[in-house]
Amino acid sequence: MYNIGKTAAAGTGRRRELVGLAVFVILCLGISALGGWVTASSVGTWYPALDKPSFNPPVWVFAPVWTALYVMIAVAGWRVWRRRGLAGARVAMSAYALQLALNLGWSFLFFGGHMIGAALAEIVLLQAAIVLNTMLFWRIERAAALLLFPYAAWVVFATVLNAALWRLN
Repeated sequence: MYNIGKTAAAGTGRRRELVGLAVFVILCLGISALGGWVTASSVGTWYPALDKPSFNPPVWVFAPVWTALYVMIAVAGWRVWRRRGLAGARVAMSAYALQLALNLGWSFLFFGGHMIGAALAEIVLLQAAIVLNTMLFWRIERAAALLLFPYAAWVVFATVLNAALWRLN
């Protein structure tokens, strides 16, 4: 009887973890989709007309890179949630929410508003939020923090690209 109850409890815990993972993935991919929706209005018109630096990647690179990054961001958040819960990781999860909001805000400024300079200032704040989020996750679970490293690296590249676009245009 004891083993059956223990197995049922383990199944319930596993189901809770999978639902939590699904929530994090849906949240992050939802933010990605909203950013993509804003981006779509300019990616075929305004963006191609900009003067670009030699290191500007082709447009088709961005969607798969961002999709992979958002999945890693989701898994990182889920791992911290799984370990500590929202209440137990309040500061870390607040930094997580902040960097996601800033990430989405950048799309609205750059692609939605065509405000390259404002987007540059905002992406610097985004980078700081990602670094803060990574440090806070590191204290809770290193694997979660490591999942944010590619995101931080890509946003450094995006910052350099944003600065070059601002300078050229």
